[in-house]
Amino acid sequence: MDDAESLEAIADDEDAVLATGEEFDASLGGLVELRPGREHTNVRLDRFVTEALRDLSRSYVQQLIDAGRVRVDGEPRRAAFKMTPGEVVVVDAPPLVDDDLEPEAIPLDIVHEDADLIVLNKAAGMVVHPAPGHPRGTLVNALLAHAPDIAIAGSNRPGIVHRLDKDTSGLMVVAKTDRARNALVAQWNDRSVRKGYIALVSGVVVDDEATVDAPIGRDPAQRQRMAVTARGRRAVTHFAVRERFPTSSLLDVEIETGRTHQIRVHLAFIGHPVVGDPVYGRRRGAGESGNEPQVSRQFLHAAKLGLRLMDGREVTFEAPLPPDLAQVLEALQASREA
Repeated sequence: MDDAESLEAIADDEDAVLATGEEFDASLGGLVELRPGREHTNVRLDRFVTEALRDLSRSYVQQLIDAGRVRVDGEPRRAAFKMTPGEVVVVDAPPLVDDDLEPEAIPLDIVHEDADLIVLNKAAGMVVHPAPGHPRGTLVNALLAHAPDIAIAGSNRPGIVHRLDKDTSGLMVVAKTDRARNALVAQWNDRSVRKGYIALVSGVVVDDEATVDAPIGRDPAQRQRMAVTARGRRAVTHFAVRERFPTSSLLDVEIETGRTHQIRVHLAFIGHPVVGDPVYGRRRGAGESGNEPQVSRQFLHAAKLGLRLMDGREVTFEAPLPPDLAQVLEALQASREA
């Protein structure tokens, strides 16, 4: 989007989800809650918001401030307003529409499609949104070519209501119409969507099943990572052991909330990181990790997705393990039986 584009030309989004900075998706827009810490004392409002929402340029943030879309403790402020720890900043950001997006004929594994939405099985290695370093070859580019009739907020940009990490495979749902996007956002808000994953984790998990209820936020020591932190937002992950191996365990995982990297952070927090996780996993050669299964990416797959279609039907979609992960699992099973 051109930074000079007027705010009046951008569609408002009254049904946006209140999110934190790390959950903000510029393509969807919405209400974002930001809380300055001690390190932000006397930092200008426009700089604070720009650093928190890295998909937005400073000039665009200044436009939002001038339009009264940025409030500090409920009051609109100037761009030069100085931040104080303890304040609550709420940004009302319209969805960004990138007119430069190009359709690309990339094969997609479509599980279900109707006039309102698409359920697909995302391949590992595919980025969902164009971003610095990934301007092409993304899921959005592929969807533009597959469904040119998409109409979200006056644009042909797909309605992405949730995401999977680049190296996580599995089921995603995408809205093709405004009514579908609004309905899906409502289902995410009331936590009626059922999300099931399969994960291979390091170590032998003792409990047959358990729940991790621990808040997740930006890691204060490493801002590029997420972590369990007292200042984070509530996150709940349930898991059950499907199979145990000498140095790893196969889990069925369900999440009530959808925090950034939630499964990966929670499993690492309890001492059983996802095998192959480059950020939260164990380093090779450290402890028992030297005997872990060798994988080319993190062993995490979104295997089930249950939701309500626009006609009112409750449906559950399933996607089997992709070949690369299935091969690893088969080797583990064969080795155990040998």
